[in-house]
Amino acid sequence: MDHAISWLVRLGVEQELFTLEHAQLARHAVGEQANLLAFAQHLIDEAYVDDERLGELEKLAGMAQVRGADGPPDEDAWSEPEPEPPPAPAKPEPPPAADPVAPRVASASAAVSSAPIEAGDLDFEQIGGMDDDTLATKLRGLLVLCGDEGVSDLHMWAGAMPFVRKERALSPISEHTLTEEEAMRLNTVLLAPHQAKIYLERKDYDYALALDASHRYRVNLMFQKDGPSGSYRMVSAEVPEIDNLGIKNADTIKKLLNFHNGLMLVTGPVGAGKTTTLAALVNELNKNRKDHIITVEDPVEIVQESIGCNVTQRQVGEHTVSFHSALKGALREDPDIMAIGELRDLETIEMAISASETGHLVIGTMHTSDASTTLNRLLDVFPPAQQTQIRTSVSESLRGVLCQRLLPAKNGGLVLACEILTSNPAVAALIREGKMQGLRNVMETGVKDGMCLMENSVMELWRAGKITAETARQNVSTKQVLAQITG
Repeated sequence: MDHAISWLVRLGVEQELFTLEHAQLARHAVGEQANLLAFAQHLIDEAYVDDERLGELEKLAGMAQVRGADGPPDEDAWSEPEPEPPPAPAKPEPPPAADPVAPRVASASAAVSSAPIEAGDLDFEQIGGMDDDTLATKLRGLLVLCGDEGVSDLHMWAGAMPFVRKERALSPISEHTLTEEEAMRLNTVLLAPHQAKIYLERKDYDYALALDASHRYRVNLMFQKDGPSGSYRMVSAEVPEIDNLGIKNADTIKKLLNFHNGLMLVTGPVGAGKTTTLAALVNELNKNRKDHIITVEDPVEIVQESIGCNVTQRQVGEHTVSFHSALKGALREDPDIMAIGELRDLETIEMAISASETGHLVIGTMHTSDASTTLNRLLDVFPPAQQTQIRTSVSESLRGVLCQRLLPAKNGGLVLACEILTSNPAVAALIREGKMQGLRNVMETGVKDGMCLMENSVMELWRAGKITAETARQNVSTKQVLAQITG
């Protein structure tokens, strides 16, 4: 079993993100050779992690990847922890020792990647001597530098060295381990007073940070056992185009956007680029139709200026209380198209399906790995008494499902693998009857309709030399297909 998975189990159980029993069930389901991404995705697919805490899972997975490069946890992550002994009598404090996290991260960096950037003008060891204005200026400079250097995420957590993610590899940018006080200042110095109040009250806070037209960030702040933590994801300043995403059968996706009602889903694991794809779909609609588009996002990342359509963008927390309340209100605002940042609970999903049946095109995202899992999760949130009715509704309103994954490219960077399901009479019949296991056969025979399976997309990338054989094996599950991968 991958050491990173053991670290994720250790950290996740400690923070009560999921139970040890659920971790053991996931281990049995994915097998001993699974990677961290597959294990984390199984936790999501089986709803072992609450939808509201998926951001925490992503952060812990990043930490687990760094620590796992240096070996497994000191204690067995797969057994119940021993009760903590009573505190020992007070003793004179010994000279300060090195943080146990620091050597793990430092040594892991050699195995993961060389640091892609320096910390710029921000000297993390001198934070205590800076006033708030100076610290804010230097932090903004670091964020701009990260964006210019192609970094996807900047992490600043109490109890760990600041580190970045670039092309999926993690690297520390300073050897200084942040204290609780330093992490608190770094992660709140750019907040307005009302934002800082929300963060301290809720212990979790998401917001969009725009430094200028070219540098935008999606920020998540939280508290963990060592103290405050912040993750800053870089957002493209340019509105994405469908043709530039690398989606196989992009014309099929464009055809789905011609519908004036129905439900379209964009799905994938954490960090699979769902937000970028959703923005590209809205951009395509904006350029080619003359409708009213309402988006509900958490937070608004990519700003869409009205072109052919009138685009209204709402942010959960700032402009509305929840996805559900925003959708309920949107139905009174004369929309033609609604784009929902995440379908995560019964009320939101029920409202989305209802809207798709009443003359609206609804596009939403979900944290699922393939078309079959997507539909099962969409339907299984409803109680048994509603199953027959909801399956009939979805069978009639579903237009298509796009599942995607970002895979490390052979020569650096990332490439997109995808699975596409379009609705037809056979798909509708399977949904009504609850026979999702038959979707694979329908998708294999639906190639002429633009459908494709994830593993076929992965195999095409491997045959084209875009990904390694090892990456291909990690993203293929069928034995017959695995046997075709050599090298």
